[in-house]
Amino acid sequence: MMALGMAGGVAAAATLGNTASASGAKLHAQKYDWKHENWFTSLDSASLRRGYEVYRQICSTCHSMELLSFRHLVGVTHTEEQAKMLAGTYTIMDGPNDKGEMFERPRKVNDAFPSPYPNTEYAQFINGGANPPDLSCVLKAREGHEDYIFALLTGYRPAPAGIEMREGLHYNPYFEGGAISMAQALQDGLMDYEDGTPATASQMAKDVTVFLKWAGEPEHDERKLMGAKLIGLFSLGLLASLWHKRFKWNSLKSRKIRFLY
Repeated sequence: MMALGMAGGVAAAATLGNTASASGAKLHAQKYDWKHENWFTSLDSASLRRGYEVYRQICSTCHSMELLSFRHLVGVTHTEEQAKMLAGTYTIMDGPNDKGEMFERPRKVNDAFPSPYPNTEYAQFINGGANPPDLSCVLKAREGHEDYIFALLTGYRPAPAGIEMREGLHYNPYFEGGAISMAQALQDGLMDYEDGTPATASQMAKDVTVFLKWAGEPEHDERKLMGAKLIGLFSLGLLASLWHKRFKWNSLKSRKIRFLY
């Protein structure tokens, strides 16, 4: 993951060299070495748990994940008991009750992640007209996937000379147009990881990117495991076919039959 750590220290577009290429009004992120992209490598479970904490403590203040519920965390980042306790720290409006009244109750493990805003209009009002996108499938919806998300989160820098940023916008060359309403969210030491991993900006960006990869493709590990099983079965079938051809079918194929008249 050294390449990921180094990426957070990129200073300016002119120094990127062959690590990024310009296209239109944005830079394309370089290709990073994501271990889970290998055929037989699963997502890093420790990174997944850290990535969820980054989302919960930092990203969830602006971004929702409406397609995920706390039960999806069971067996991935948390145990069932941990997921229940985590869900119980949030409330949700429910009802009506016997009196026809709506009421608040603690969330259950089957409830969805809480949304930071009650509706789209309020989200736009709070964020100066911008509506923070839902992050459930955002990684799959962006060109470059993991590389783009990581580069975007670590790519903030002062605007180049001659470019004035409107109030409320921030310069990020990886974003279309270079002006993004989201301020730089990740800073070194912004949070503490429970496993003691140093919470640098690049480490947090890497972890939350892995978490977003899982969120958009939760069947990732199961699909690879099924593929490995199928490859193993097909390999056994191929060996059985070769053995049958060599010791059974070959003798029949090469025999000579004479007909007597």
